[in-house]
Amino acid sequence: MNRPTARARRYGFDVLIILAAIVGGLVVALRDETARTPTTPLWFTVPAVALLPLPLLARRGYPFAAPAAVWLVAAALSFVDGRLIPYTLTASVTGMAAAFLLGSLRSEKEGRIGLAVVLGGAAMIAYNTPDATAGEYVFTPLLFGIGWLAGFAVHERAAQAEEAEDRARRAEREREAAARLAVAEERARIARELHDIVAHAVSVMVLQVGAVRHKLPAELEEDQGALRDVEQAGRSALAEMRRLLGAMRSDGEGVDLAPQPGLGSLDALLEQIDRTGLAVELHVDGEPFQLPRAIDLSAYRIVQEGLTNAVKHARASRVDVTVSYAPDAVRLEVRDDGSGLADGNSPGFGLVGIRERVKIYGGEMSAGRLPEGGFVLTTRLPITGDPR
Repeated sequence: MNRPTARARRYGFDVLIILAAIVGGLVVALRDETARTPTTPLWFTVPAVALLPLPLLARRGYPFAAPAAVWLVAAALSFVDGRLIPYTLTASVTGMAAAFLLGSLRSEKEGRIGLAVVLGGAAMIAYNTPDATAGEYVFTPLLFGIGWLAGFAVHERAAQAEEAEDRARRAEREREAAARLAVAEERARIARELHDIVAHAVSVMVLQVGAVRHKLPAELEEDQGALRDVEQAGRSALAEMRRLLGAMRSDGEGVDLAPQPGLGSLDALLEQIDRTGLAVELHVDGEPFQLPRAIDLSAYRIVQEGLTNAVKHARASRVDVTVSYAPDAVRLEVRDDGSGLADGNSPGFGLVGIRERVKIYGGEMSAGRLPEGGFVLTTRLPITGDPR
């Protein structure tokens, strides 16, 4: 179905051109003798009228020359016989099609020259018509000038549509690039947070191993050596992690000496949001328990980003935060009653970062507008399972 339609669109106009040539030749060949009948012999008139539309067949290769040739040939024929061009309707239709094509040219310069050709050719044909009235000297060029304007309008509309499509493609590429950057930044942030968590744990292990080693009696020299090796390996790991963290931190970004937050810090976060004028209420389902440090920090970051999104983009007046504890997972929900943008197209790409954080820990995430109004962000972070 698509192939015949495409062929019809591509070659349909060519078929009409050939039909116009055949019909024009037949009309002249079968002409009746009237006052408006051309005076030139048939051996000249029939081929001249039949060949007039054929230059339009070359319009793809010569978008300016082909339609301009129609008007130049028509104007030249009017000097041979002034009745020849006005005699057949096909000649007028061909002239209108040529004027339309000249108006739809991409080149503004060629389009203006084409308008001059159309108006000049129409004026010559009207002037050379023996029985033309004074009004036809104005009406004929004006009529074909309207055809040129129609082509120009179609070209402008197509140009605007093409420009809009280009802008949409550029915006999509920029959005994808920004999303990739947001993912990379979130991964780097997660890596820095994990460094702080792991570094703290390793430091405690090194200190405990050192304390145990010093308390061992002298006769356990072999055990002391093994613990010394463990202590040295831990210190080497800490040094390597510090070097890695230094390479990951951006210019001017200092080391955060404050403890990493978790779900236990939500009250302080909600107080900060409440001071912005946004009413926030926390709901806790299930019995809270100590989460793994990385999961606890990620859960806090998810709630923090959801609240930030509601403040900046949702134009909300109320937000409900729900934390549900289960033996194998913690579920988070941030629901607002806003009406603004609160999706991945927001300037900060906050949901992109949340999605990446949830993906790393093998969790699930959903976000979207509610039928009754507002926006909801829901995530599930498994406590046991393989991170991705």
